Amino acid sequence: MDFTPTEEQAAGQGLAARIFKDLSTHERLAAAGTGIDAELWKELCAAGLIAAVEEIGLLGLVLLLEEQGRTTAQVPFAATCVYGMLAVGEHGTAEQRERLLPLLRDGTAVATGAFPVRGGLRSEGGGRLSGSVPYVPWLRGATHVLVPDSDRALWMVGTADPGVSVRPVETTAPWAAGRLGLDGASGERVGGAGAYDSVLAMSRTAFAGLQAGVAAGSLARAVEHTGTREQFGRPLSTNQAVLLRAADAHMDTEAIRVTAYEAAWRRDHSLAYGAQALTAAWWASEAGRRVVHAGQHLHGGTGADLEHPVHRHFLWGRQLDAYLGCGSELLDELGRLLGETEADAEAGTRAGSGAEGVPV
Repeated sequence: MDFTPTEEQAAGQGLAARIFKDLSTHERLAAAGTGIDAELWKELCAAGLIAAVEEIGLLGLVLLLEEQGRTTAQVPFAATCVYGMLAVGEHGTAEQRERLLPLLRDGTAVATGAFPVRGGLRSEGGGRLSGSVPYVPWLRGATHVLVPDSDRALWMVGTADPGVSVRPVETTAPWAAGRLGLDGASGERVGGAGAYDSVLAMSRTAFAGLQAGVAAGSLARAVEHTGTREQFGRPLSTNQAVLLRAADAHMDTEAIRVTAYEAAWRRDHSLAYGAQALTAAWWASEAGRRVVHAGQHLHGGTGADLEHPVHRHFLWGRQLDAYLGCGSELLDELGRLLGETEADAEAGTRAGSGAEGVPV
């Protein structure tokens, strides 16, 4: 495996880093509250970064999301790219791609997803959906939401359509979340068998990349603080306990990053990556939580200030810790997947053997 970015991926990452850094200042983030930063979203779309995902693949998207995570930029970049661009691009019909992708590319449409499936939505036939989902990130600013029903079929629903209700919900991170209610709402089917698992694996990989950026941003702030804040006449960073805590956080951040890269690389090369996506998500949950806690701790009393920039990283990190499955859930799912894979391999070996166990 070679995770070296292509020329297009590197260019996209550099452009994203500049835009996020320039427009995601602490003052702008505070002013945005829980809503979407409309100016930043417009700039990202005008720069072609949403559309670029079609060319740079999932690994390219992970690189872009790392840059968003470093600044905790207040836009639904991951949600629109995964539940919109990649989901429709990979599983939509030709008509759906022709109709929806241009709207997503220029920012006219904003997508999110009601993932993972919790059994709250049901299909009543004829494309009619009913039920509710207690929490959907970025729902209040979305025009479309990708929803799985209880049978794991995927449906695209317009948030302004009849039978659709959106109620504000406050969550740990300020992600303009909402409660989704469907009462006979009309949905259009996206993809067939296996589409749900595919989109879930893509989303887990992408949001792991976002968590890698959040963790890196938190650690960078902690390093800057401990390198300039003095105690007993010397910087805090010269204390061994501080160095060890920062080193552990660095290793955790790298583990999140490399597992997300591996899962994304395998997907872009049409290789099975379900187990790798779960691995990346597990690291994002478990290690991500450790890193953002360390980031706050290394700031000392300053880290307890709810208005301090490092607190946003803490909130985002804790939200991503539980989104799409917490650590124990992911580990259980990964164990079952590996067990099924091993059982299938053993069954295939027996099927290809003769009566005395000699391959035929």
